[in-house]
Amino acid sequence: MSGATDTCLPSAEWRSLPGLDRLAAILGGEAGEARFVGGAVRDSLLGIAVADVDLATCHAPETVMARLKDAGIRAVPTGLAHGTVTAILDGHPVEVTTLRRDVSTDGRHALVAFTDDWREDAARRDFTINALYADPDSGRVHDYFGGLADLAARRVRFIGDPLQRIAEDHLRILRFFRFHARFGDAIDAAGLEACATRANDLMALSRERIAAELLKLLVARAAVPVVRLMVARGILIAVLPEIDAAGVERFALLAEREAAAGIAPDPIRRLAALTPPAEAEVIGARLKLSNAQRKRLIAASMGPGEEGPLALGYRVGVESAIERLLLASADASPLDGWTPPRLPISGGALVTRGLAKGPDVARALRAIETQWIAEGFPDAARIDQIADSVASASIASAAGASSGRA
Repeated sequence: MSGATDTCLPSAEWRSLPGLDRLAAILGGEAGEARFVGGAVRDSLLGIAVADVDLATCHAPETVMARLKDAGIRAVPTGLAHGTVTAILDGHPVEVTTLRRDVSTDGRHALVAFTDDWREDAARRDFTINALYADPDSGRVHDYFGGLADLAARRVRFIGDPLQRIAEDHLRILRFFRFHARFGDAIDAAGLEACATRANDLMALSRERIAAELLKLLVARAAVPVVRLMVARGILIAVLPEIDAAGVERFALLAEREAAAGIAPDPIRRLAALTPPAEAEVIGARLKLSNAQRKRLIAASMGPGEEGPLALGYRVGVESAIERLLLASADASPLDGWTPPRLPISGGALVTRGLAKGPDVARALRAIETQWIAEGFPDAARIDQIADSVASASIASAAGASSGRA
């Protein structure tokens, strides 16, 4: 069964990728032995930018490697056991994967066998909209499970029995919601019920895989209503019980403020909104975020302080300050285009005023900086006045202490 339709891919920038036509020809695209698959086909039909280009082929991975080598195309064996070879075209990676069928699955990993049956390969994919193929030459789309109709209806639907598909790969629970947040309209009821029923299956997944899917979901088009639905249906309880309805409302408010300020959504910032401040460190560790991501998550939970936006921007950096202000529903506009100034005085200037090198100078500099920040970063003339005052007080204090010891 060819699955051929009357639908063809529209013209798109990715189809002009240097070397792509030649790659498809080497793999037998004209003879129906290689087709574009997955996101590139789906996103082109939706008229949105394509991030990654994938080819499926009936040739075994060793054959793919040999053909690419003979053609002088760099080939990286990224996953031979699962049939994946990455071809490097002018610096751009294109994944080439041999048609597969599942032999066994355990919810986390799959043992596969290679096949030359396109429908069999499509049947092992997660959602109908991700199981669309297109001929490299004609652009004709092949659809085995109603993916085109689902795409037109903005519906994310499992291929086959949703409960069984989730049992095969538990990550499909999060992928269902992520794709719905990105593409969906009315949610597929059968898919939703299956995800709610099997939500505890998420416990079997590595926290890195959960984090990767969750962070992508949080910046999707309809992330707020989808996360609200996930929390209401208990999808995250098994792995992130700290995220509750109150967190969803903080998330919704943040999304509104990002949109109003014209600030692009950021996954860590949005995770911080969902996370109770006291749990930021725990959740960052549980999800095994990078050190930089954990620090951001924890810093975002510290609130905006009481010194004002410019003082916060000076102390923690503009980006971090904006993040904290957005999360606190405070005004971040004073930081638009603002560059924190440098304290226009050094320790040497205090030594010339009579302070002894060492702790006295360090304490005086901190006092000067604190007053300078409080006054809104005045110019050098005002700094000189502040320095004179602080130096005089410090010298007098030191003299008094010395007299008392005598």
